[in-house]
Amino acid sequence: MKNESQYGLLLLQRYLYEHTDDQHPASVADILAFWQECGIQAGRKSVYSAIEVLQSSGMDIVCVKSTQNRYFVGERLFELPELKLLVDAVQSSKFLSVKKSRELIRKLEGLASRWEAQSLQRQVYAVGRVKSMNESIYYSIDTIHTAISQDRQIAFRYFEWTMEKTVRYRRDGQLYERSPYALVWDDENYYLVAYDHTASPPGIRHYRVDKMANLSVLEESRLGKATFDGFDMAQYAKQMFGMFGGAQQDVELRFAARLAGVVLDRFGKEVTLLPDGGSFFRVHVQAVVSPQFMGWVAGFGTDAKLLGPPAVVREYTAFCREMLAQYE
Repeated sequence: MKNESQYGLLLLQRYLYEHTDDQHPASVADILAFWQECGIQAGRKSVYSAIEVLQSSGMDIVCVKSTQNRYFVGERLFELPELKLLVDAVQSSKFLSVKKSRELIRKLEGLASRWEAQSLQRQVYAVGRVKSMNESIYYSIDTIHTAISQDRQIAFRYFEWTMEKTVRYRRDGQLYERSPYALVWDDENYYLVAYDHTASPPGIRHYRVDKMANLSVLEESRLGKATFDGFDMAQYAKQMFGMFGGAQQDVELRFAARLAGVVLDRFGKEVTLLPDGGSFFRVHVQAVVSPQFMGWVAGFGTDAKLLGPPAVVREYTAFCREMLAQYE
């Protein structure tokens, strides 16, 4: 009898969590009918007693008092708006494949009642975005985190997609051996920031995680610790444009005043905006000068101008001329 009581208690906990919310409370008769379906014969007093036990254990069960009391789970680990936010984040993340997104969303649905889960599912079908074609990225991220926590190097092969949508490995498929230090999420992609001891000179490199294959953790300890000592990863990510490499330089730019928010979003609120002619401002920032950076500046048209240093201005001018030459 004791075992049956414990079994009924566990079933009731699951039933209330999965089948009730503030819009769908369950009556004592509903609970008794559920127990009966599960082979448990009990009376109303057993329901009251079981609910008291669950409440005393910390489960938030709300009673709606009426001629026939009804019960539902109140506070949950995640509220419905929070789950909708997480579902949308999973669905919109390019680094997750369609299959892995669906698996994670199903698990998130399990944190809500079945009624609330339906609203989450409707939200999923309303959104369609480009997704990763690499099914293993989810496990690659976990492997990289493991290597970082264990202070060990990793090895992987790095590839790119061809026009035929096939994989082509770089360096003829040779293994890359790197010391991982951080994962950065930029422009909806995950990037590994690592130390490359094989380069000349050795230094910091970054790699798209969804383009890594055959990833493994090596026995060798990580190298390049002096390089990353005091390294500001957030500042590094902010200076990159699309995580494309290039020389980091102090550049001066001039923007229309209406773009102040755009500049602060890109470089952070600690940068100084210097008024320039009333409707413009100048700013000095650290940026990795790359074609992506130049494209970003060019995207603002006459509302943005690169002022210096002279070498970067010449590089930017050549970039614009090459772009224009395509249409002449």
